[in-house]
Amino acid sequence: MKNILIAIICGLLLLTGFTSCKGDSQKKQRIAVVISTLNNPWFVVLGQTAVARCEELGYEATLFDSQNNPSKEAEHLDNILASGYKAILFNPTDADGSAVNAKAAARQGIPVFCMDREINVPGACVTQILSDNYSGCITLGEYFVEVMGKQGRYVEILGLVGDNNTWARSRGFHSVVDCFEGPKMIAQQNADFDQNKAMEVMESMMQAHQDIDAVFCGNDAMAMGAYQAVLAAGKSGKIKVFGFDGADDCVNAIREGKVEATGMQFPKTMAKTAATLADRYIKGDHNLPKKLPVAVELVNKKNVAQYGNFGRTDE
Repeated sequence: MKNILIAIICGLLLLTGFTSCKGDSQKKQRIAVVISTLNNPWFVVLGQTAVARCEELGYEATLFDSQNNPSKEAEHLDNILASGYKAILFNPTDADGSAVNAKAAARQGIPVFCMDREINVPGACVTQILSDNYSGCITLGEYFVEVMGKQGRYVEILGLVGDNNTWARSRGFHSVVDCFEGPKMIAQQNADFDQNKAMEVMESMMQAHQDIDAVFCGNDAMAMGAYQAVLAAGKSGKIKVFGFDGADDCVNAIREGKVEATGMQFPKTMAKTAATLADRYIKGDHNLPKKLPVAVELVNKKNVAQYGNFGRTDE
């Protein structure tokens, strides 16, 4: 009887061990999705789409919010590197500062795929999937000059000074507008891609300059903040607002005649591409492109019906 009991216990232990091993073998691999800020609907779409695509590919995905704070981002990366993640889909807070975090991951053999925002240090990321901000703002600048009749006094609201997108957009815009003698920029100030800050900046600019004809904003959140300030000042229709991103609220504002135009980026495309490339890398395909540009499309009152939900309506 004693021998029978021992045999039963041993059998149960073996069965438990087998079940445990089987469960471990079926445990999903994990991918981290680190987003610069979730205080902006555009980045929420970027992050949530990345998570959804990772899950479609069979991974467990976790979304991290850096709150536009490099220190917070560093905390996230420390936790990720200690927690067994197989890849990082990364929307960095700073083109230079975030490179330290990406390089730390690379040293541990964890591949990093940048989405929308760039890192300046070569080799820190496997692939960078980026909107063609410069070309997009060339097109936007051409439309700006057309709408303004090659004349007018305008102000510019910049994004984060440490983000390459800020300067790519500004340079693309000015590469066109500065070719004409008529348009004059009378003020330029950053608002960190934040709607409330942009509203405050625009209020200050209107107080300092009574004759503003237009404002070019480095993203749509700031464009909506600028529009709120313009509306509160009773100058809606008198000061033309231009944005960049393709956020739904700005697209709707174009549809309603409140905003003139924006540049449509495609966050869903960038997020899905990053997740797909991470999957390929994890499965052994390391022959991936270093940089993938994603075209930007001009959205204005002529074609706004073709756009919505952070992309084209036919997607």
